[in-house]
Amino acid sequence: MTDFDSGTQSTVLVIFTVLVTLTLLICVISGPDRDDLPNFYTGYLSLTPFKNGLAIAGDYISAATVLSTTGIIALAGYDGFLLAMSTALSLVLLMFLLAEPLRNAGTYTMGDVLSRTVPGSGRSVRIASSVVTLIASVPFLIVQLSGAGSLLTFILDIPLDGARTASIVIVGTLMIIYAALGGMRGTAIIQMIKIVLLLGTSAIVAFLVLNRFDWSIDDLLQTAQRGSGAGPAYLEQGVQLGQSGSAKLDFISLQITILLGVGCLPHITMRLYSARNAKAVRRSMSWAVGAVTTFCLLVIFIGTGAAALVGAREITAADPQGRTSVLLLSRVLGASSSLGETLLYAAVAGTVFITLLSSVAGMTLAAANSLAHDLFAGVIRAGRARPRTEMNVAGWASVAVGTLAIVLAVMVQDWNVGVLTTTAICVGASAVAPALTYSLFWRGYTRTGLLATLYGGTASVLFVMAFSKAVSGSPDAVFPDMDFQWFPLQTSGLISIPVGYLAGWLGSRLDRRYRAAVSTESRRRYEEGEARLLAAAD
Repeated sequence: MTDFDSGTQSTVLVIFTVLVTLTLLICVISGPDRDDLPNFYTGYLSLTPFKNGLAIAGDYISAATVLSTTGIIALAGYDGFLLAMSTALSLVLLMFLLAEPLRNAGTYTMGDVLSRTVPGSGRSVRIASSVVTLIASVPFLIVQLSGAGSLLTFILDIPLDGARTASIVIVGTLMIIYAALGGMRGTAIIQMIKIVLLLGTSAIVAFLVLNRFDWSIDDLLQTAQRGSGAGPAYLEQGVQLGQSGSAKLDFISLQITILLGVGCLPHITMRLYSARNAKAVRRSMSWAVGAVTTFCLLVIFIGTGAAALVGAREITAADPQGRTSVLLLSRVLGASSSLGETLLYAAVAGTVFITLLSSVAGMTLAAANSLAHDLFAGVIRAGRARPRTEMNVAGWASVAVGTLAIVLAVMVQDWNVGVLTTTAICVGASAVAPALTYSLFWRGYTRTGLLATLYGGTASVLFVMAFSKAVSGSPDAVFPDMDFQWFPLQTSGLISIPVGYLAGWLGSRLDRRYRAAVSTESRRRYEEGEARLLAAAD
């Protein structure tokens, strides 16, 4: 290890310490009192649309988006470009279709939305909502924590045995503290800090990349083709998944799943309930879409720059999935001076670290809120829970969810866990998206249809993914030495999304409540509430 490496690591450690101290202090100061339930769940609706929009964007852009998408762009080119654009378009879709109705129908959680808009839902819907929230959140947490272990050991260059496990435990412990102490307002401020840092450092890196090529995008792309090793195929679809018919179908499935699923994940939609009114949620989503779209455009330049200036060979040597490409690129860009390399690398590493912490904190909070509000207060106490008790349960639920995620992340840290991200997004597209769209826009939707959507969509995802080539039968699978796959794609969306929508439709049509739901009286009640639901009108 050189003296320069030691100096860089010292700078990174200082930045990490400052960020952790600052964000923990923010959580303590802005956290709610122990009996202040509205403040814990919504922050008293006190955030301005600009601040709430930044918080939504911060929750939406996870560490996986920052690292994995950049890596895919660096290694696969065109496939990664479309992945970045699909990620941005999913939030646009949420903005235009669901954001305002969700805010008008919801209170604290997805369970509030579903139980309020589907008559006769009761406890069963809250239980189902909580189950689906956990299934959509915990896999994401495992992936983020597992990646945190590998990333921190790479950033700090720690070759010791057990360093990855220690990193997972440290990041997991911090995420529990953030979620338990900060509540909605505390984690929102952390998300705002994260997105400002992320946009700032990304803009600097993208600027340096373009400046290196004299602002010629054509030169950048040509160099990236050579550096990626793919040649002209770098700018064509198929480098990531292949050119066969099934590979093209898999690519379409992935894009549809991302488009429908990412924006509907529980830790994203929970931010909408903290907008003070319909106008505020529209403005918040406008700021969020602008921030996310800007970041996705910057990521395209960063990933392409990594292919051009670092090269696929060095990227894959550090990490086969290319998740360290942005860090390697920052070293190359700052190599003209030791001070420049130290500062740029430390800034990028610190931003990645706070991105990891804030991402897992938001997901933990969403899962804990659902357990406390839907399962405990809504089912076990049947709406009679005291605010202090419910908040205490939310705090302990954060501990339980976080501990479970830490244990599982440690157990699978040597596996290729990217399939868990795919699974979580598929649950969002196949169960959450159909349940929300039906419950908000179809007056004939019944409790049976809702339960069929939530459980049927989720079960189809888990079943199909278990027998997909992402789990076995391919070199990049979770179990590469085993082969029990019969589903030839890596994403279940083409099957599970239609199953989720069809299950909801059939469940409602076959339910004896359906006739009552579409009766003249029910139609009159639906039309009376439609203005409030869609436009927040009295």
